[in-house]
Amino acid sequence: MAVTVLTNATLVLPDRLVPNGSLAFENGRIVAVSEAPTAGGIDLGGAYLAPGFVDLHVHGGDGADFMDGTAEAFRAVCRCHARHGTTSLTPTSTVAKMDQYLRFLELCGELAGDVPGGARIVGCHFYGPYFARPARGCHPDQEFLTPDEPNADAFTKLAATMPLVVTVAPEIPNAEWLVRTYSARGVRFNAGHSHATFPQVEAAVGWGVRHVDHLFCAMSDRARLRQTQTFPMRAGVMEATLYFDDLTTEVIADGKHLSPELLRLAYKLKGPDRLALVTDSMRAVDMPDGEYWFGAVGSGERIVKRDGVGVTLDETALASAVMGMDHCVRTMHRAAGVSLPEAVRMASLTPARILGIDADVGSLTVGKRADVVVLDSELDVRQVYVGGARVA
Repeated sequence: MAVTVLTNATLVLPDRLVPNGSLAFENGRIVAVSEAPTAGGIDLGGAYLAPGFVDLHVHGGDGADFMDGTAEAFRAVCRCHARHGTTSLTPTSTVAKMDQYLRFLELCGELAGDVPGGARIVGCHFYGPYFARPARGCHPDQEFLTPDEPNADAFTKLAATMPLVVTVAPEIPNAEWLVRTYSARGVRFNAGHSHATFPQVEAAVGWGVRHVDHLFCAMSDRARLRQTQTFPMRAGVMEATLYFDDLTTEVIADGKHLSPELLRLAYKLKGPDRLALVTDSMRAVDMPDGEYWFGAVGSGERIVKRDGVGVTLDETALASAVMGMDHCVRTMHRAAGVSLPEAVRMASLTPARILGIDADVGSLTVGKRADVVVLDSELDVRQVYVGGARVA
C-alpha cells in the first residue's frame, strides 16, 4: 500500500495543538508525524487532525443494538459510530437472558478486529448479569445472576483472546470471589449499576476493581443511601469514585445526562488521564425521534428518543444516550470549558489506556494504527480513517 500523507493540518496531540502539521501512514500504521507541512499530500486546509476516538461503553446505533444477536447488527453499529469519529469500541451488552448473553459474547469474539467500513471492535464490555437489581436503571428486568463458577466460566472465556471488561456491583453476593478469581485470569472489572457504600467500593478496589461506569448515573450517593439509613450520613459509589486515585471513570458528555457543572467537577477531581468520555448510546443514534427498543428487539425495554436523549415511556427518567462521540467531545470542550487537546484525549488516549490498548491506538504516534479523524473548525467530523482506510 502506498504512503498516504495528510498535510496542512492542525494536529491534536495529547497536550497541545500543532498548526501546519502533517501525518503519513502506510500499511495501516502511522509512519511519520511532522510539525511542518509536507508537499504533495492531501491538503486539509488547517482542519484538526485527531486520533480516532475509543468508546468504552456503547450499546447501539443506526437502528441496531449489539444485543440483536446478528453480525449485521454489530456491523451497523460500528459503521454508525465511525461516522462520528469512533475508530475503536467495545460492544456493551444489556441485562438479558442467558442465551442472549452467550450469543453477544460469541459475536464479540468472532468480529474482533476490523469491521469493514466501521469502527474496529477492540474488546468486549460484558454488562448486565452482575448488576444490583435496584440500580438497573433502564435495563430490562431479566436475568440478574449471583456469580458462580458455571456462569462466570461461560462469560469470561473471551479474556484469553481479547480485552474483556465485566461490570459488577460490589454489594452483590460472591462479588469478591468473582473479581479476585477472574482478574487473575485477565478479566478487567468495573463497578457499576450499584448502590454500594463507600466501604464496599473501597473493598472492591482491594479486590482489583479499577474503573467505574458512567459517573453520577445509576449509582449510590449520600442522598440515596440516606433514604434507607439513619445517621450518620454515609458516602456511596459516587463519592468513592471521586476519592480513590486507583479508580478511573467515565462520563456521558451528551449534554443531557450531566450538567456542565457536573462535567467540570468530574474533570477537576479525576483529571483527563483518569476520566474518559463515553457515549453509552443505544440504537436511536442517527435515527428520528420516536420509540425504540433498548436491548434486543422484542425482549428489551421500550424507550423514547426525544430532544437528543433517550427517556422512559412515561418520560420520568433518562434512558440511555443517542449521540456520537464527536458530540461528547464538543460538549466537554464548549460546555465544560476543557481544552480541545484534553477533551480529545479523554475520548482517545485515556480510554485506550483504561482498556490496555494504548500501545496500539489513542494518539498520533509513529507505529500506532492509522486511526484518525479530521474535524472542521466547528469540530464536526469530515473524514475518518480506520487502519489507514477511509470509512467516512
